[in-house]
Amino acid sequence: MWGADKRKKLDINQYSGKTTIIALDADFQGNIQFTGALQIDGRVEGNIVADKGLVRVSEHGIVEGTIKAPSVLINGQVVGDVEASEHLELDSKARIQGDLHYRFMEMVMGAQISGALHYLDDAAPTLPGIDAESDNDNS
Repeated sequence: MWGADKRKKLDINQYSGKTTIIALDADFQGNIQFTGALQIDGRVEGNIVADKGLVRVSEHGIVEGTIKAPSVLINGQVVGDVEASEHLELDSKARIQGDLHYRFMEMVMGAQISGALHYLDDAAPTLPGIDAESDNDNS
């Protein structure tokens, strides 16, 4: 009815065997580049880049750096810009300080954004200079 949405919900289980987890008490410092799925329950200080895959920041997860991936699901805290070239989902406990670049976005009541929203169309360039080799230093 009403042209039912045929897009799949973001699901980390579809990356079975290709999922990396940063555990609740873990504190990871450095950039991460991967293909598959990354679930962050702990803290990451650095940039996260996925050519193909999903980044999930859980309720207790904290990322200080940029996130660039096809699919991003946030229910924790992110201090930095986020680029989701396919799908961005913000759950009720999402707290983001940075700009969001997205193609499709879902946002649940309660999510908070301190930054600008930028729709990515086919002609829009992606975030410049975000790769796993770049610093997270703003100076």
